Amino acid sequence: MDHLAFLYPTFSIGLLKQSHHPILLSTITFATLSFSQKKECHVQHSYGRKYNHVNLQENCLSILKNCRLLPQVLQVHAHALRTSLFQLPIIQISLLSIATRKMKDIDMNYLSLVFKQIDKPTNSMYNLMIRGYANGNVPGKAIFFYRQMRRREVHPDAFASSFVLKSCSRISALFEGQQIHAGIVKDGYEPDGLLMTTLMDLYGRCRLGDDAHQLFDEMPNRDVVSWNVLISCFLQNKCTRDALGLFLRMMSFDDVSQRPDHVTCLLTLSACANLGALDVGESVRRYAEDCGFDDALNIKNSLIDMYAKCGCLDKALELFDKTIGRNVVTWTTMISALAMHGQGRLAIEAFQAMGRSGIQPDVQTFTAVLSACSHAGLVDAGRKYFDMMVDFGIKPTIHHYGCMVDLLGRAGLLEDAYGMIMSMDAEPDQMIWRTLLGACRIHGNVSLGQQVITHLINMKAYQAGDYVLLSNIHAARGNWDGVAQLRRVMKDEAIMTTPGCSTIQLNGKFHDFVVDDDSHIQTKEIFAVLDELQMHLKSAGYVASSAAK
Repeated sequence: MDHLAFLYPTFSIGLLKQSHHPILLSTITFATLSFSQKKECHVQHSYGRKYNHVNLQENCLSILKNCRLLPQVLQVHAHALRTSLFQLPIIQISLLSIATRKMKDIDMNYLSLVFKQIDKPTNSMYNLMIRGYANGNVPGKAIFFYRQMRRREVHPDAFASSFVLKSCSRISALFEGQQIHAGIVKDGYEPDGLLMTTLMDLYGRCRLGDDAHQLFDEMPNRDVVSWNVLISCFLQNKCTRDALGLFLRMMSFDDVSQRPDHVTCLLTLSACANLGALDVGESVRRYAEDCGFDDALNIKNSLIDMYAKCGCLDKALELFDKTIGRNVVTWTTMISALAMHGQGRLAIEAFQAMGRSGIQPDVQTFTAVLSACSHAGLVDAGRKYFDMMVDFGIKPTIHHYGCMVDLLGRAGLLEDAYGMIMSMDAEPDQMIWRTLLGACRIHGNVSLGQQVITHLINMKAYQAGDYVLLSNIHAARGNWDGVAQLRRVMKDEAIMTTPGCSTIQLNGKFHDFVVDDDSHIQTKEIFAVLDELQMHLKSAGYVASSAAK
């Protein structure tokens, strides 16, 4: 192991001038001689003669505290092995601790080898390994060490449980998370608020919103973090209205620890954008201004997104113009807003202005600008920006291909769109096939639509809506036999359509409308207005398509 000391001889000399231990000096002296640094070796020996009484263990620990890079830790590790210092628990845990806490790029393979050399790892040592893997690139390994910890009857504390749950969340390991939950109950850690909050996050990510809510209700002491995690769980499980209700509840609290914070505002603005809840979004903005959160750039970005998705493009533009220190997210949000509102050319102008400001576009920026080209029917511009991605070192993702398929499909270039899908490096997903199927419906291309359905069936990803689209294609071409055949297939396979639903907000109250549902208290008045609108459409020359029936 002495060869590890050769890695950084100059650094080693600096460390040894601080430690002054003769055994460690002799090891590094040999390495230094190999690099012909005779002058500095002479200095080392002078230090060795002067300070050979210093305690070996204390010097080794002192050197470890100054380590910042893995090669430096390796040097000390080599010396600890040679002098048998590694057998001391304090040296073992110091090696693990320094590597996981101070090093920017943690080499978990190295730490795993260090850990294997320890005969009787302690609770603290396991905690360091679990935390290292939980924050690293192989979070599943944290679960392995947690299980090993249990098997060796090393009692896990709340710290270990919290980080292994974080690993479960990252890889959506629900079954393992439920096992850990059982262990937490057994060990009596249920009163730990941070642990319960981490568990809530796991259930939310695994689409078990009710379980997360139940944990929240059982928590004896809640803070703003636990409220934020519950809001996030609701958003992940598409319970957007419930998320808004939580924000309004938090606003009524006198307890400062449970009042909305910066993160709460971000989550709530996202909910408002998804639901089109402009009134609540304005309330969030006023609250953020009162608390001083409104200066944060991510709050401004979220407000721009919220205004755009609530139909207030003018307010989004006004806030964008007032925003100082715009970043790539700010520009991308504004480009997306313009694209969403059919302002394709303005979106492209914004993209060009972004480049002039010195901000480099990222993956999401190109998705936004390609979407703008699609909505505006700018085929040549779309192809230009798609090819431009390479210039910025960005490899097209399935989202970029989806935008191009939508662009080409809208323009009637169905064969080009199909060719682009078949030339993709990645496997096409169901969404990209459905985009093409929708284009086939618009342009009445029955043969290509049937090919798309075949792809969806092979993926086992077909839905009732896919058959309805193909049925509409046949209807548009007057092929009623084809329509009847598809209806028979849907009946034989028990393929049921999901009733359409829409939601609107009026005076702070949400109203749901489902197909064939007449339970709303104002149904008669609503249908009277719809009948009037239909009369106006007919007088304007509108004729309903038979394909839509």
